[in-house]
Amino acid sequence: MCKIVRVSDNPQDNGTSMPKNFAKPPELLDDERLANSRLPEEASRTFAELEGADHIDRSFIIAEGAKELASWCLRLLLIAAATYMVWFVGKQVWQGLLPIALALIVSSVLWGPTQWLRNLGVPKALAAILVILGTGGVFTGVMMAIAPSIGRQSQTLYLQTFELMQRTQLWLLGPPFHLKDDDLNDLFASAVNWLQAQSGKIAEGLFAGLGAASVFAVTLGVVLVLTFFFLKDGDSFLPWLRSVTGRRAGWHLTELLTRVWITLSGYIRAQAIVSLVDAVVIGGGLVLIGVPMALALATITFFAGFIPIVGAVVAGALAVLIALVSLGVTKALLVLALVIAVQQLEGNILSPLLQSRAMNLHPVIVLISVTIGGSLFGIIGAFLAVPVAATIAVFFRYLNDIIALRSGEKTASEISFATDAGSITGVWSEEFGRKLRDATLPRILPQRHTAVDDEPGTAHPTSTDAKSLTSTDIVGELMDRASNTPKKFARLFQKFPRR
Repeated sequence: MCKIVRVSDNPQDNGTSMPKNFAKPPELLDDERLANSRLPEEASRTFAELEGADHIDRSFIIAEGAKELASWCLRLLLIAAATYMVWFVGKQVWQGLLPIALALIVSSVLWGPTQWLRNLGVPKALAAILVILGTGGVFTGVMMAIAPSIGRQSQTLYLQTFELMQRTQLWLLGPPFHLKDDDLNDLFASAVNWLQAQSGKIAEGLFAGLGAASVFAVTLGVVLVLTFFFLKDGDSFLPWLRSVTGRRAGWHLTELLTRVWITLSGYIRAQAIVSLVDAVVIGGGLVLIGVPMALALATITFFAGFIPIVGAVVAGALAVLIALVSLGVTKALLVLALVIAVQQLEGNILSPLLQSRAMNLHPVIVLISVTIGGSLFGIIGAFLAVPVAATIAVFFRYLNDIIALRSGEKTASEISFATDAGSITGVWSEEFGRKLRDATLPRILPQRHTAVDDEPGTAHPTSTDAKSLTSTDIVGELMDRASNTPKKFARLFQKFPRR
């Protein structure tokens, strides 16, 4: 236990007074006279107010708050400007970035089989080619398997649709509508005239569709080529990046990009499992109910599942519509109940269980990202929305880990790193934060003592004593910064002899 003894020049001061036999040294008296002779009256009054006071002037608080607010506003404006520039440039080069993004996602899924072939001794290039050809073969086989059934049942579905239209016409002629044949003929004639008027736009749409098909073919070819090189030379990218950016930045990028890669591959695998379960259960239910093109609908359900929330709704609505046209209202309601039950099972049990480990994103964020991506870039944007949101979330989680290490909230042993480079970065960030706190805290919380009594049983300094010492340090710092004030006065209270 220790007690800080406050030394004061005024014997009437409420603090601990000086000993009666205490005599100031001559050099201290000279320093004090010199300081008092040169100090302005305002500085002396400020020192008197701060010494022993329980508060500081409000202007200091307001000025510091305004300064901090202005600093943060400037930072936010710079961040907003940089974000807008990135968004503007990205939108201009979207057609070039799209194949890269798709190739990265495909490569994250095919990286595991490629590494397995490499471990068996297959060369890098051959392993990449075999995996790409095998994946393409599986996809082509599925399409060829469902194509004949679609061709056979589409004609039947067309006839059933025509029959449904006739039944609808008879229903409109009867109660409660009691429409006449002339009214229906006029309605159909209006529809034909509208189609003829829109024929130009329809032709333009067909040509646009042909252009889109050619763009799709080119994009698909670029994606395949990029996927090949990513699978072949992907493991040499991070060492090259470290050689370009430097060791310290390279460590950060290695850990961050590895986390992004793990998140993307985990998301695609989890979504593939969820989509496969949906396709199998819904396809089996459609077969039992007797809905035509059940295999095709199951395939559509599988691929639509990669577009969260929206894809499942569209695939389910298509299945209900085909059941309504081919089998009637009762079977359509059964299909609707089946789709809703499967979606509830997926949304409440399967997806949270699998995707929470891969992305850890709230469903609201997923829905907002899909909506924004779909409105800006269509189906491709809706498909890429969740991976992009997951990548941004990984970046902010890594930034939060680094901040926690530097602020002392966590240690490197409490954070799970994906790479050895990340572990090195964690230890370095923890040490950097420790040095930063050691250099910053003494300026924020000054701790100086005039006298210390180490005798047992003595009390700790009171809040008044601590505030008095703090105010002395504040005035000392102010006097050190003033060019026309002797610096010796700032250290006046440090020259008294210790007991």
